[in-house]
Amino acid sequence: MARYTIKNLKKDVEDQAPKFGLSPGLEGRFASQELQCENFGMSYQRLAPNFRIPFGHKHARQEELYVVVGGGGRVRLDDEVVELEQWDAVRVDKDTTRNFEAGPEGVEILAFGAPATGPGDAEMIPGWWSN
Repeated sequence: MARYTIKNLKKDVEDQAPKFGLSPGLEGRFASQELQCENFGMSYQRLAPNFRIPFGHKHARQEELYVVVGGGGRVRLDDEVVELEQWDAVRVDKDTTRNFEAGPEGVEILAFGAPATGPGDAEMIPGWWSN
């Protein structure tokens, strides 16, 4: 394997949101494979203005770090809702159910997770943030 990998998140990584019926409200580019990550996962997510991800999720093993790189919004962490703005960083342990809602300008997030676990580590909770 190469000692480094360079990919453009917008050009080289496919948006997965359309496959799950979440487009155009969500853009989700999961870049771990394209970047050949061995020990962590990485994604770029863009939520349209006022869009709320319609499910919560938590992990069996993976801790995550989210960094707001544009716009702002809110994150729900179990039963707590927290306002976020550009450059806020949120670390979430594996057992905390979470997801995001964009503010009126939308929100762009970089997400990092470790250890690298693949797609089977996440538990999706439909309708979790419904009010």
